[in-house]
Amino acid sequence: MLGNRPMGDWIAQYSQSHQHPVNRLCHSFGIPMIVVSIVMAIAGFALPVLWMPAAIVFVAGLALQFLGHYFEGEPPEFFKDWRFLFVGLRWWIAKMAGKA
Repeated sequence: MLGNRPMGDWIAQYSQSHQHPVNRLCHSFGIPMIVVSIVMAIAGFALPVLWMPAAIVFVAGLALQFLGHYFEGEPPEFFKDWRFLFVGLRWWIAKMAGKA
């Protein structure tokens, strides 16, 4: 799905387009919020009461990411290549591990 490029190349390109400190901060919170919202939505099949909180957390996480790109002055990478939708979480993990 990510082609023949190593994941390190994807993360490096993603990191390059996320240089502004506000953008990095927004993504540091927005990405895990989106992941949590997806888990909540899946759990919502068993507990429907989770659907609305999942939607709110998802929209808030996405809003943080777009706010960050406002400060960056650049559009999100996934506007150029949809595969970057799958790179953000790997970037966040690398960032938390001190490697991005």
